[in-house]
Amino acid sequence: MQWIRWFNELGIADVPLVGGKNASLGEMMRALTPYGIRVPNGYAITAHAYRDFLRYNELEDKIRAALAGMNVQDVNDLLRRTGQIRRLILLGDFPEDMKTEILDAYHILSREFGAATADVAVRSSATAEDLPTASFAGQQETYLNVHGEAMLLESVKKCFASLFTP
Repeated sequence: MQWIRWFNELGIADVPLVGGKNASLGEMMRALTPYGIRVPNGYAITAHAYRDFLRYNELEDKIRAALAGMNVQDVNDLLRRTGQIRRLILLGDFPEDMKTEILDAYHILSREFGAATADVAVRSSATAEDLPTASFAGQQETYLNVHGEAMLLESVKKCFASLFTP
């Protein structure tokens, strides 16, 4: 799989790929499961997926242009520019093979939970979220009770877009 990693495949060394929360969930699964402590399964969408989504939708130059010359002292300018970037991301489409991979994993997870379509959480796990010198935890969005394919894909895009929430 190119754009997702199951929690049981993750460890702390994967923070640059899947962020601190996801890497920690992987560590927890691997450490606790042998002792019979149940940790719900799940998967992470990688930083590569985010970058490939931007490339596929030709957003990199548009994002750079939106940020160029931004006056960080002007809150209205910041809100306008970051809002523009979030809208661009939300209007983007997933590459078909990425969409298939995300949805295939969702269906596997749903079957594990005994549901045709499970309710899941879609959470950000930024790769720079829990650095020793700075913490950005909680600044990006979380979506709970996400149900079905369309809601899942929309929530993933919203998490991508939330990286540009001031």
